[in-house]
Amino acid sequence: MTTTQTHTNHHGAHGDDAGHTTEAAHGAHAGHDAHAQHAAPATHAAHAGHDPHAGHDQHATHAAHAGHDQQAAAPAAPAAHAGHDAHAGHGGGLPGGLQITQDGYTLELAAPIAAPGEIDFRFRIVGPDGTAVTEYDAIHDRQLHLIVVQRELTGFWHVHPELTADGTWVVRLNLPEAGAYRVFTDIAPRALGKTITLGADLALAGTYAPQPTPEVTRTAAVDGYEVTLDGDLVDGAGQLITLTVRKDGQLVTDLQPYLAAFGHLVVIRAGDLAYVHVHPNGEPGDGVTAPGPEITFHTAVPGPGTYRLFLDFKHGDVVRTAAFTLAAARA
Repeated sequence: MTTTQTHTNHHGAHGDDAGHTTEAAHGAHAGHDAHAQHAAPATHAAHAGHDPHAGHDQHATHAAHAGHDQQAAAPAAPAAHAGHDAHAGHGGGLPGGLQITQDGYTLELAAPIAAPGEIDFRFRIVGPDGTAVTEYDAIHDRQLHLIVVQRELTGFWHVHPELTADGTWVVRLNLPEAGAYRVFTDIAPRALGKTITLGADLALAGTYAPQPTPEVTRTAAVDGYEVTLDGDLVDGAGQLITLTVRKDGQLVTDLQPYLAAFGHLVVIRAGDLAYVHVHPNGEPGDGVTAPGPEITFHTAVPGPGTYRLFLDFKHGDVVRTAAFTLAAARA
């Protein structure tokens, strides 16, 4: 099983990705943990203003990602950016992750209430026929990507569960604090023919002290790395966001491929937790994209508000997460 977890208050190492650390929501918590391993989504037909995966054999099976089934609002990207996406699992024009059911597919948590600490987290995706789905198309090397966040967006985990024969997904999670959480599943059921994102609430019992969403910041520090963010989020308009990675003050020019990309960006709006998962312009081995120090994403958000942005990147055989907060301007 390959999983990657990140949280604002932890440090750790994990299996085949050799560790995943996260820069967190609070300044005092810079350099945090990642438990498990991380994979990334891929495979879509129409993306946030990009061509439909021209030249990517492994990315061929999905529809439209990024806030709507059709991305009319996003400007066309340059040809060099073909094949990359912002997918949010939509239905009826809603942003991704706001629905537990879409297109006849439902996210069913085995236990929507749990205790803090390590748990075996189990869930199913139930199809239109009422049975658990067992056939999926891969999205960036994985059949399913599970994102877990605290509702205040102060904690973030990206993990990859195992699918059992009866259609149940299982992953070991370590969620250390009581409180309200949201889980998202990026999936492409084979019978559906496109990617969707389903969301459901998870509650961890115990004394709960809500925290404010972290203040706006364009710089994140994690494990001796500094990541800076250039660009803006604009309501209803696709924008380029560029993340620049430094280590000990030096530009990093040898980022490692991580799940078919040099970086992965999850963008979530505070308040309703509208969800977008973005993959960068260019990819390893395309003869054009450099392995750092810059990672550029074409990003469209579903409306105004405050957003948390979580960047996964790999260097020195370790996957780390840097977190930022931006306010989306009105177009």
